[in-house]
Amino acid sequence: MSWYLEVLKKYAVFDGRARRREYWMFFLFNVIIAFVLGFVEGIIGGPGVLGLLYSLAVLVPGIAVSMRRLHDTGRSG
Repeated sequence: MSWYLEVLKKYAVFDGRARRREYWMFFLFNVIIAFVLGFVEGIIGGPGVLGLLYSLAVLVPGIAVSMRRLHDTGRSG
């Protein structure tokens, strides 16, 4: 969980490096949270607003950690 929170703390940092574990743990937690939100939306019969809001909230941190991961592998972001 600390890897996920670390990415959120550096939500707009596009320079530097992100190790493999940081990137994949962020990805794993995103999948788990999206699954749970989808499950909750399905139970209450909602239109999917929770999932949309969550996706918008983690859009910039996801792009930032992807760019840092590319820098760690020697590629430009």
